[in-house]
This record gives sequence, structure tokens and C-alpha cells, in this order.
Amino acid sequence: MSEKTAEGNKKEIIISPVTRLEGHAKIDIFLNDEGNVEDAYFQVVELRGFEKFCQGRPAEELPRIVPRICGVCPNPHHMASGKAVDGVFGVEPTETAKKLREMSLNAHFLHSHIAHFYALAGPDFIVGPNADPKERNIVGVINKVGVEIGGQVIQARAYAQKIQEIVSGRGTHPINNLPGGLAKGLTDENQKEIEQMAESLVDFGKFTLQIFEDIVLKNKDYVDLITGDVYQHETYYMGTVDEKNKVTFYEGEIRVVDPEGKEFVRFNGEDYLDHIAERVEPWTYLKFPFLKNIGWKGFVDGKDSGIYRVAPLARLNAADGMATPFAQEAYEKMYEILGKPSHATLAMNWARVIEIMYSAEKVLEMIQDPEITDQDVRNIPTHVAGEGIGQVEAPRGTLFHHYWADEEGMMTKLNIIVATGNNNAGICMSVKRAAEKLIHKFEVNQGILNMIEMAFRAYDPCFACATHTLPGHMPMEIRIYDSKKNIYKRISRYNEEYACTL
Repeated sequence: MSEKTAEGNKKEIIISPVTRLEGHAKIDIFLNDEGNVEDAYFQVVELRGFEKFCQGRPAEELPRIVPRICGVCPNPHHMASGKAVDGVFGVEPTETAKKLREMSLNAHFLHSHIAHFYALAGPDFIVGPNADPKERNIVGVINKVGVEIGGQVIQARAYAQKIQEIVSGRGTHPINNLPGGLAKGLTDENQKEIEQMAESLVDFGKFTLQIFEDIVLKNKDYVDLITGDVYQHETYYMGTVDEKNKVTFYEGEIRVVDPEGKEFVRFNGEDYLDHIAERVEPWTYLKFPFLKNIGWKGFVDGKDSGIYRVAPLARLNAADGMATPFAQEAYEKMYEILGKPSHATLAMNWARVIEIMYSAEKVLEMIQDPEITDQDVRNIPTHVAGEGIGQVEAPRGTLFHHYWADEEGMMTKLNIIVATGNNNAGICMSVKRAAEKLIHKFEVNQGILNMIEMAFRAYDPCFACATHTLPGHMPMEIRIYDSKKNIYKRISRYNEEYACTL
């Protein structure tokens, strides 16, 4: 951390590395005369234009275009788009194609969740939320847990990426989905290679659960932080479940439970407009989805509010269990400690680790299916139905792609609701609550600001998905105002540095 004098009696502090998020946003915090938080706003300052510039494109091109929404989570967009264009052309994929799509999506969950736990959230728990920013990063994590463990993390992510590449054509920005299925299937050699990697990933899932047990759960301060009131919100929860109400990512029904854990509604992804509406606020480019049958009541908790949350903890809250044995064991342990449903936002990280275990077990289970190398991977479309809806779970929560096309299969309209969009209201409330609980009498330091960032980091938000910047370099910024609306403190991201002005 370096300091230099700015205008007047202000001081400018350069902090590096930058905060750990995907995309660009800012936080405005307003203080009253006593120096306590009066209000806080979480703003997304990017603009996504995919719904507009995809108009006029052939529908079958969409599964190759929309993954470019985001380089962090292109696979879920590829899968949701694949399902949507299936609908546009009125064709059902073959069973093997569905299995391969699902297996690729589970491999992506591994790739994404491992990165978040070890590189993004990990520094807050493994190194410590108040640690020096120079240490509170992936390098600090490796220094803490050892280079050998760092190597295992890199190897596990490489395996997960390789599985996506084999099944979907590319690890990043996949290309294999076509209307009615896939361009190609798996060979026997592919099956053997993936099975070996999947076995290793199952071992890595067990290893990660043990890491969480040893470093987080055995640290009373961390457990108190997770279960304390700074990061608590009682909302509705949404996730995709199978016929037994077990967590699933690719195909199933959407289940919503209320803050008490009781089922509120259950519906097919194709019916999302009957249950979800979106509110627009003038101070952000990201919309605020809410439960239509309850209505928008503002940024408030509780059963009377239409706000719901998605992502790992929400999926586990909305389900009755996991469909694989080791993940189920971890699921039961988490709720034994936290109670169900859990309203602890930081428990998103715990649920994410459980989903690492589930995804690894699921990939191994599916690659051992004797039909997985069947070459019947596509049903050829025979007509244009005109409209299709694709819904899957992304690592960050429930994802919707809704497409409309003309009689020639050219896109006329799109609606995409991404996971971070579904969580937008929850993120805003989490940021405000953390600020209220942590800032008192003008006492603001870097550790407090990081703990406020932890409120949104737990969601693993992906603003590249939620929006898309036009200029290409909007900053992540935290601004704190006094009671006269003058800036008291500001932290902004400029290139690879934080500029903190006091």
C-alpha cells in the first residue's frame, strides 16, 4: 500500500491487487451526521447488448454467439441457448445428446466453482478478511496451503476444462450444440480419457470438502462470521430439482421455497413469465427480477417480499437433497449446523464446495453410462416452431434464454435473464446490511470495505453476464458520502490498481 498527497488535505492510497469479481460495478454508501450508514446502493455500470444485436441472426447460430456474453461462464449460455433453439425448431434432442450436454455443464460447474472457492472467496477465509491486500489473493492462498495444493487446484481445473473441450468442442465458448442435439458424439477413447479425469475430480471433491472442514469449520471466528447477523437475509429461494426434489443442473423443474423452507411454487422453465417479472431502477443497467405472484415491495426481506435468490445456497435450500452420495453426506452436515433453510449469505461458499463434490460424482456417473458413446446425437429439425425457451442452472444460479424467430428461423426478439440478474436485489440488500453493520461513526478502513465486498462476492456475481460494457473499462468503485452528500472516501479500480482517496 502506498500513499501520496492529493488535493487539499486529502490522501490518496493505491491498493493492489484489485477486488475479486467478474465484471464492473460500484457501491455508493451514504452516511448520516453521526457517521453511520443511512443507505447504500450497489450499481452495475455496464450495458449488455446481446438481446439487440442477435436480432436478425439465424437462430441456429445463437448457441455459438451467446457464449461470448461471458468468458467465465460460456457453457451455461451454450446449454440454455441449445435448449432454446431446440424449441425454436420444434425438435427434441436424442437421449445421448441430452446426457452429453448435462455432463459438459457439470464439468463447467467444477471449473467455475473451483476458481471461486480457491481464488475469489478463498482469500477471505484462508488468508483472512482483514489481511493485507498484498496477501489476500490467490498467491496468499497458495502460501498458506502450500504449493502442492495449488498444483492440485490447477490440475483439477484443467481436467474440468478438458472435459468441456472434448464434449462441447471448446473449453471456452463451446460450439457443439445444434438444434436437435450435437454436431458430434464421443468415441470410446474419449470415454476412457474422461473417466480417468472424472475419477481424479471425485478425489479432488473429497479433498476440497476436507480443506473447508479444516480451514473454515474448525475456525470459530469464521463460523461466527458465516452464522452472524452481518450477512443474514430471509428471502425466497429458487433452484432446479428433479422428480425427487434433488438438485439438478440441466433438466428438471424450478422449485421456489419461502423463507421458512416451504414450497411456494413449482414450474417448468417454459412458464417462467407466469412467475417472474422484472423491475427497472434508473440507477443501474441491471434489472431486478421478482416473484410476480407476490409483487415488488422494495429491497426488503421476508415472506411478504417478492425478492428471491438463486446460486448454490439457494439451490440447496430449494431442494430436499443431492443426487450423489458424497455430496448428500456433505449436504446433511451443512444443514445440521446451519439449520434449513439457511439464510447465511456467506454459506454460499459452503454450498459451492458441496456442488463441487456433486458435479464430480455426476460426471463420473454419466461417463460410465454405456449409452454415452452412442453416435445417435441429433434429431434433424423439420420445421420452424418460432419460439423456444431454454433454462438451466449456471454456477451462479438459474438462467433463462427466451427466443422468438420468424418463419425462416431468423431471430426477431430475445430475452435473457441471467443468474446474477436473479440475485441483483439480494446482492443490493446484502451490501447495504453489511455496510450498516460494519460502518460506525465514520470508522472506515480497508478491512471493513473488504468485508462489505464479501457481501456480494459470496454470490460469485458475473456482471459480464448480467450486462456488457460499451466503453470496455468501467471501474469497480466504492464511494462513501457524508450527510451532505459530499464524498468522504472513494475506492476505484483503474487498470490494475485501486485508487483510494480519503
